[in-house]
Amino acid sequence: MAVKFYQSENQVPLEMHKVRVVQKLTLLPVEQRLKCIQEAGNNTFLLQNKDIYMDMLTDSGVNAMSDKQTAAMHIADDSYAGSETFNRYKAAVKEVFGTDYLLPAHQGRACENILAEAFVKPGKVAIMNFHFTTTKAHITRCGGEVLELVAKKGLLPQSDDPFKGDFDLEELKKTIEAYGPENVAFVRVESGTNLIGGQPVSLENMLAVADICHNYGVLSVLDASLLQDNVYFMKTREAQCKYMTTKQIYHLLADKMDIIYFSARKLGFARGGGITSHNGALIKSMMEYIPLYEGFLTYGGIDVRTIESITEGLYESLDMDYISHGPEFIAYLVKELDDYGVPMIKPAGGLGAHLNCSEIVPNLPHNQYPAAAVGAALYIAGGIRGMERGTVSEQREPDGTERYAELELLRLALPRRVFTLSQVKYCADRVKWMWDNRELIGGLQWVEEPKVLRFFFGRMKEIGHWQEDLVCKFREDFGDSL
Repeated sequence: MAVKFYQSENQVPLEMHKVRVVQKLTLLPVEQRLKCIQEAGNNTFLLQNKDIYMDMLTDSGVNAMSDKQTAAMHIADDSYAGSETFNRYKAAVKEVFGTDYLLPAHQGRACENILAEAFVKPGKVAIMNFHFTTTKAHITRCGGEVLELVAKKGLLPQSDDPFKGDFDLEELKKTIEAYGPENVAFVRVESGTNLIGGQPVSLENMLAVADICHNYGVLSVLDASLLQDNVYFMKTREAQCKYMTTKQIYHLLADKMDIIYFSARKLGFARGGGITSHNGALIKSMMEYIPLYEGFLTYGGIDVRTIESITEGLYESLDMDYISHGPEFIAYLVKELDDYGVPMIKPAGGLGAHLNCSEIVPNLPHNQYPAAAVGAALYIAGGIRGMERGTVSEQREPDGTERYAELELLRLALPRRVFTLSQVKYCADRVKWMWDNRELIGGLQWVEEPKVLRFFFGRMKEIGHWQEDLVCKFREDFGDSL
């Protein structure tokens, strides 16, 4: 239940935790920020953390751990096999999902690799509401094809629809019939669609997808990495979930889906991952790949102390006081910017606040990478590192032509339990300044372009000298201030 303030003008999200460990931050002068982003090839992934004030790149593996998580790390059993740490991890998965079988893997993309190796063959298709970068890369590497069937509402930048990540159910049936069930590797539900603004999927839609898969004899797979955010939205936006406990929702989904996998870098506030299921035969079909790619079946490439922190974090993922923090801070930032006129993805989703860069710099074509340009501009403006979620995050077609993104977004992630409200307000202030000076933002062009996952380590340079002009305007407006 939300905490209301006596004076409505003071209403803000209220943290249900206190900070007991701090990490010093640095805010460089704007001239140094310009130098840093240019040395990083205008790729925020290549910035050094020491040069960043607010790291809003991702919520993956950078969430604050609780006191209980930190304490749990001291009881880790480092046995190679038969580890009690793994038994505790398995018991937590059983409590949260109700499932009996667990394969550990070092993070979500490791789980995706296992799924691709086990089920994707040349000529097969994997159907999903929307792709994620690494998911698609693993599937295409194995010769498969990714088909996206998010409902049309999901690609509308702004709407009142509470569940823009939903599958188009009729298209799902038609697609399975068109390709033939035998040619569908699996249907994957991403519960919180990463690349279109962290938009959630309704419980009703997820259950309908599972039923369709079962009717056609096709595997249903749930990517539960962002499920805790998604459950928050179910509880607050979906009538049938209002009086369900979080655990009831988790269990119902696990009962319906054939396979669930997750990145504990998101779900559980730690680092690591896992694949779980009620179906022992499916687990056995993937089991051989764990020792091959990850490690033994009781640690899967994860340090045992980290496994203990995941275990406690999974229990915390059932607590609405904890899982509400991210979505409520995101909603606050989105409203602050939307009220000012900054084009935002609405309604606010999980992961972070998403700037609609196609509307911020409408004159920049896709091949000048507007989302990456806005990301570079925001770092110059405030020492804030966001993540490009637009055309740079796509990969070129086999013939070398550019695959333009459906949406050109800059994600400002809000790792859970990390930032204070004053930092969120600082972020809003610098975005507002950038918006007011958006006519100065120009395009980018490739200098070094990797063939796969180029957004991780590719390099670009500014077209013209717009970044220097932005620094001059900053000094004009802010004087000696950082």
